[in-house]
Amino acid sequence: MARAKLDRIDRRILSDLQSNGRMTNVELAERAGISAPPCLRRVRALERAGIIKGYHAELSPEALGYSVSVFALVGLNSQAETDLKAFEELIAKWEEVRECHMLAGEADFLLKIVAETWDDYQKFLTTRLTSAPNVSHVKSMMVFRTAKEVPGVPISTEA
Repeated sequence: MARAKLDRIDRRILSDLQSNGRMTNVELAERAGISAPPCLRRVRALERAGIIKGYHAELSPEALGYSVSVFALVGLNSQAETDLKAFEELIAKWEEVRECHMLAGEADFLLKIVAETWDDYQKFLTTRLTSAPNVSHVKSMMVFRTAKEVPGVPISTEA
């Protein structure tokens, strides 16, 4: 994908929406230094261009009973494209897997997995993940504390 050409106003809009997706169009326009109608046109154009992929609420896993987070490095027996796609399609069905990244290096995939308890994670690991077709090994890394978690990308609002 080609890098989008964004002016200062577009970058300001993106920065503000990334930090507060519930901001009203009027507030967004004021912060960007333009009126509301052109601001909305810019937001819609950024959405159509695929720069803004969507909007969501950030939920607290702990408040919803998910006290366990694990990063799992997964190695496959085969890295043929059909096998990689089959694994991706399988894990897409598993709600516990919140992120999946294909890697270059020692492991083929990095998964972020959430569970309510350690026993729930162990059950997921032994009955689903390690027994999945083509999985050769899994290395689990339990999260004890998160010092930084910032969604999105850095956006400079300077000219």
